[in-house]
Amino acid sequence: MLSLFKILQENINRFSIDKNNYFSAIRHLNETKLLLTTQIGNNIYRVYLYLIIIFVFKNKILYMIQPIRQKQFQTQQQLQTLSPQQILVVKLLELPAVELEDKIRTELLENPALEKIENENPVESDSDDDKIPENNENSGTEYDYDSLNDYLTEDDIPDYKLQENNRSRERQVADIPFSDATSFYELLQEQLSEQNLTEHQQEIAEYLIGSLDDDGLLRKSLETINDELAIYASINTSITELEEILKIIHEFDPPGIGARNLQECLLLQIRRRKLERETDFILNLQETIIKDSYEEFTHKHWDKIIQKLKLNEDDFEKAMAEITKLNPCPGSALGETIGRNIQHIVPDFLVETDEQNSINVTLNNHNIPQLRMSREFTQMIEEHTKNKTNQPKEVKEAMIFLKQKIDAAQGFIDAVKQRQNTLMTTMQAIVHLQRPFFLEGDESALRPMILKDVAEYTGLDISTISRVSNSKYAQTDYGIYPLKYFFNDGYITGDGEEKSVREIKNLLKGCVENENKKKPLTDDELADVLKQKGYPIARRTIAKYRQQLNIPVARLRK
Repeated sequence: MLSLFKILQENINRFSIDKNNYFSAIRHLNETKLLLTTQIGNNIYRVYLYLIIIFVFKNKILYMIQPIRQKQFQTQQQLQTLSPQQILVVKLLELPAVELEDKIRTELLENPALEKIENENPVESDSDDDKIPENNENSGTEYDYDSLNDYLTEDDIPDYKLQENNRSRERQVADIPFSDATSFYELLQEQLSEQNLTEHQQEIAEYLIGSLDDDGLLRKSLETINDELAIYASINTSITELEEILKIIHEFDPPGIGARNLQECLLLQIRRRKLERETDFILNLQETIIKDSYEEFTHKHWDKIIQKLKLNEDDFEKAMAEITKLNPCPGSALGETIGRNIQHIVPDFLVETDEQNSINVTLNNHNIPQLRMSREFTQMIEEHTKNKTNQPKEVKEAMIFLKQKIDAAQGFIDAVKQRQNTLMTTMQAIVHLQRPFFLEGDESALRPMILKDVAEYTGLDISTISRVSNSKYAQTDYGIYPLKYFFNDGYITGDGEEKSVREIKNLLKGCVENENKKKPLTDDELADVLKQKGYPIARRTIAKYRQQLNIPVARLRK
């Protein structure tokens, strides 16, 4: 046992540290060794276990009192960061024409060193006042603004034209027509005014009308409307009163207005028919189908409905023919709605084809102003360069602020110019690659083209082409198209010919339109039809194209 402890002690002493820091721990170990040697005959296993515990305890103390060592490492990394000017160019490149106008207006308000040219043909000044004075050799100061002279040599007229030169010769500015339609909210308000209601009921009815969606349905729950009336309008009401007033709105034209779901909308229209003409078996059957078999009706399980209601096929087909004439969106029958998010498309490119099959591409920058540096700021720089010596600190700080604004203005002008060049380069490449379409306007003439094709043709990065094609539109002789419309994948036929995926989708759409509606084609049958036409496409690919075209499955097309 003593030999075992000696071995452990020798291993412990191998730690090369200052013994003064753990002298008390060593003394405790020696006392413990003496105690163990006097009682070694009692329990050898216990002594062995104590020695192991002592060894672990001492190593732990030695580890805890070791000094912390700090090491320095030198590594080399390559990081790519964008400069503020590059970030600005990227942001402007993503903006369509309308948002670019707003961005320029905001920049004009925030940066006084940037201004727009009011006159269409400004005259460049040739006076000596616009020239830069030579540098004074004795003007060396702590603040050196000689770099500002670069901005003074710029012409007031920028190198690019954002207005007249980008307008086609035959294009004339025409007034934009505005529609004068009446919203269905206003028509419902007129019908509400003809009702004999109290002021309290009138306010509730107006709030219910204002809560209708664009299609004329009320998708908010009455509990939510009750809370909103109490919180926002300080009107105390009840669910029962709301239901009574909602029934009054249900009597308005067109039938089905104010319904809370499609089932109620169809039932309101059927019941209005029953009031306007004599009730017959077909009208009762329509109501029974929508009321009792609505779930089967939505999934077009006609056989289940016939079996459930014990109908013959003739009566069922007559009832279904009348149901299909009902309007699921009664609000659309009352004209334009207020607050509808109508997207007014302003094309970014104008693509025109003349009689000689020459395609002209121009940027639609009619509403974008021409930009230049502020003359007041350039004059301030000129005065400063003439009198650099003996200037107070406030003037020097003002000139530093002035330089920052001029840098930002010049950078913004350069970014707009670079955006114009990139857009024109990309659009010209698209026109070149899709030239048959721009000459004929035939959708089948679109060849397979991806972002990589345009990037290789222009020498630009794929991400740049993606930013240009996003949210941009081109006005052609055949309509306005998004730039993404000209990009489509390719498919290799059995003969080795490359076809556009859009052409395959058109064939698929035509097959669905010409199918027998009583026995619509399944995905497997559609795959067989396309295979016969020379397009061996898998069934899952047919299903994917069908979903992209928003075509339901065969069962729902009956």
